[in-house]
Amino acid sequence: MSRILRTQRGLDRLVNFSDATVAIAITLLLLPLVDAASDARADRVGEFLSEHQGTLIAFFVSFAVIARMWTMHHRLFEVVHAYSSRLMRVNLVWLASIAFLPFASNMLAAAGQNPAARALYIGTIAVASLTFALMEGVVIRDPSLRSDTDRDLLTPTNSWLTFAAVLLALILTLIVPIGGVWWLLLLVPAGWVSDFLERRGKPHRGTGKQGERDRS
Repeated sequence: MSRILRTQRGLDRLVNFSDATVAIAITLLLLPLVDAASDARADRVGEFLSEHQGTLIAFFVSFAVIARMWTMHHRLFEVVHAYSSRLMRVNLVWLASIAFLPFASNMLAAAGQNPAARALYIGTIAVASLTFALMEGVVIRDPSLRSDTDRDLLTPTNSWLTFAAVLLALILTLIVPIGGVWWLLLLVPAGWVSDFLERRGKPHRGTGKQGERDRS
């Protein structure tokens, strides 16, 4: 059984370490462009941007991915009041995938149409999505990590749909390489489905609470 650790200082260190790792990962995304810009000429900005188009696209896509992942992580830890060794281990694997993403992003920009580079990139995002879903599952299954009233704030459907969409994108980029990383746009309809299911479930939760008040 996973040991529960309840010190507020320990939880703060866990969250701060996670935030710092994400911030460093985002910074590393930009370093290739910073290094390249040192050789750019003032009268050839357009040419420079055209030459490094792949790196720019990889940066913005990766920034959006990490930002989304951090937002989900932040929302999860807003309801976490304690932590366990199991939660720490899963969180570390999640952080490893986030820290690896700048490398995968740079490989994608350098390799261009190479299927292996695309698979590495999307696979890294799939690992991050999976480990986050598992991390949220740990919090949901262990009520000692949160209060009962906070359980409704967790959205496991969204987490697993996100992972399913990324996994499908990985499979499709191997089968239909022409789509490339644009298969990640499957995250958009996955978000629509998640929002629909969440809205559909809200009346049931409200009815249940109203019924409890009426019975009391």
